[in-house]
Amino acid sequence: MTSPVTVRHVTGPDDPALAAFGRIQERSYYAPDTLIPPEAFGHLVSAGGQGGRRNRIVVAEGPAGQVLGGSIYHLLPEAAFSSFVAVAPEARGRGISRLIHTARMDDVRTHGLAGLFADSVFPERQDAEDREAEAQVGMNPLVRRRALNALGYRTVDVPYWQPVGGPNGGPLTDLDLLYAPLNGGNTVATALVAETMRAYWSGWLGKGRAGREAEALAERAGTGVLALLPATQTPGYWRGR
Repeated sequence: MTSPVTVRHVTGPDDPALAAFGRIQERSYYAPDTLIPPEAFGHLVSAGGQGGRRNRIVVAEGPAGQVLGGSIYHLLPEAAFSSFVAVAPEARGRGISRLIHTARMDDVRTHGLAGLFADSVFPERQDAEDREAEAQVGMNPLVRRRALNALGYRTVDVPYWQPVGGPNGGPLTDLDLLYAPLNGGNTVATALVAETMRAYWSGWLGKGRAGREAEALAERAGTGVLALLPATQTPGYWRGR
């Protein structure tokens, strides 16, 4: 790394790092309007969380205090879920994503949680328009999945989709559910997956819909224990479809 980089939690709604991270988010994602808007960051950190949900924003800063990247994630009752992580284009290749991930996993460990979930597009299910839009902001889903695998994420072998966000508001099916377990295991309990998604989805679907979607996810799993595959792979359900 060419210069010292530190990662810290943002706790104050007026911290200028929030606006700086918001600008990185806008520059780093091809569809920023689908993410938590930067104007909500201050409320996110000041509200903290409720019902077992604790919101977190961390930023990576250079030696002069310039924000180089960051992440939004949520500590839930049994595990955590990462909503977004980004590094400024000019700061990529310096190991900043790993520093951010390490800080998040330390937070997960401190709070006695099992690990960190995320979802990520699988390249072969991404449509050509989205692939081109990603390229315009210097991103590549294949490279991203390789990087996530190197960080310790694994693909949960379960049919997964976001309940809303796809065509005509239907499910978004180009994503896989990933998991970085603290125990380094190669399986995860279906109950942990379903409970974490219920807690995460409750924030934007409401408790009733989130509960139904989590139950449907557990039913699709069809087993009490799910394999963890390399993050470069997709679940068996999708192969050949």
